[in-house]
Amino acid sequence: MVEGNLEAQHPSEVLEQLAMGGLRPISIKAIRSFDTERRKGLFGSTITVVDKVFLTKYLALMLRVGTDLFQAINILIADFDKPAVKSFLIEVRTTLEKGKPFYVTFAKYPDFFSPVFVSLIKAGEASGNLENIFNDLSFALEKERELRSRIKAALVYPVILLVASMLVMFFLVAIALPKISAVFETAGIDPPFFSKVVFWIGDFLGGNLILILVLMVGGGIFSTVYFRKTSVGRILIARASHRIPVLKNVLKRIALQRFASTLSSLMKAGLPILESLEISADAVGDEEIKSALLRVSREGIAKGVTIGEAFKREEVFPRVVTNLIAIGERAGHVEDILKTLSDFYETEIDASIKTLVAFLEPMLLLFIGITIGTIALSVIVPVYQLIGKF
Repeated sequence: MVEGNLEAQHPSEVLEQLAMGGLRPISIKAIRSFDTERRKGLFGSTITVVDKVFLTKYLALMLRVGTDLFQAINILIADFDKPAVKSFLIEVRTTLEKGKPFYVTFAKYPDFFSPVFVSLIKAGEASGNLENIFNDLSFALEKERELRSRIKAALVYPVILLVASMLVMFFLVAIALPKISAVFETAGIDPPFFSKVVFWIGDFLGGNLILILVLMVGGGIFSTVYFRKTSVGRILIARASHRIPVLKNVLKRIALQRFASTLSSLMKAGLPILESLEISADAVGDEEIKSALLRVSREGIAKGVTIGEAFKREEVFPRVVTNLIAIGERAGHVEDILKTLSDFYETEIDASIKTLVAFLEPMLLLFIGITIGTIALSVIVPVYQLIGKF
């Protein structure tokens, strides 16, 4: 009796493959493919950063104790309960059974595994150094998860304050103001111009409350699920974000940290410098730094310019970065210098986030105070006019 999994488009293909192997099937059962899990999107199972940390740590451990890759995948399939991860691992095993490289399955799912992730596995497989590659990947993924957690934790209070205040003001303007303006109209009061504007906004929101709520929810879902994933959406969001001074500094340091960390990992894995720069350019998430890295690769190093000189031509990189890269090149340890820069910018990101939060909180409170003060004045002035009539 033989049990196993085969990748095929149709049951007839499975029968053909079994017949070629001299096997007669007793039963064939279809397993949901990883594509099915991926299509479930936002409302289904997916592969998270935590899953990737566990996978890379476990594979590194198994390879260190002498377990072969195929057996390690089988153990993971047995241990993982999450459908998306289990389906993906089954596909990895099928790929290995066909004699294809290990990285091929990862490359099929760029939504979950970045080009950096795939390139590192490819380099580790080619050099026979997968254990160290998996160790480096798990460490990098954990640092990325920690950085994201710190950013989210720092922004929780400003976001809650903004959302709560907007909801309170929205329902105050949409529900309370129309009733107050109706009282003034009945009393024959002619309020000041700014009061008329506020009352008109309240009447408009109150009269179209359901439509506006539907549009707000729909717009939020569209921008979260679709718009920010398109190239045009990412460019527009990036341009808008870079116009805010404090936020611009945070995003710039995040991009520099990602550049230094990515390029260091790729060079340490043994990838050529030109290929490493091309992959790093796609990973930084900043169009300005991406363009600079591509120029460093294509117009600098590819034409015989040294790494340090190529970086010094690009003003987008701070002087400390270009000088240290030039020093590292002369010493023959560019990847170590980049790792140092990555750690440095990680610390700088924490300081920038604290500055951003310190800037946002008073700005939000000032905005809320001005808005509520305007609403209060638009009501108080007509009230005095109404009292003056008696």
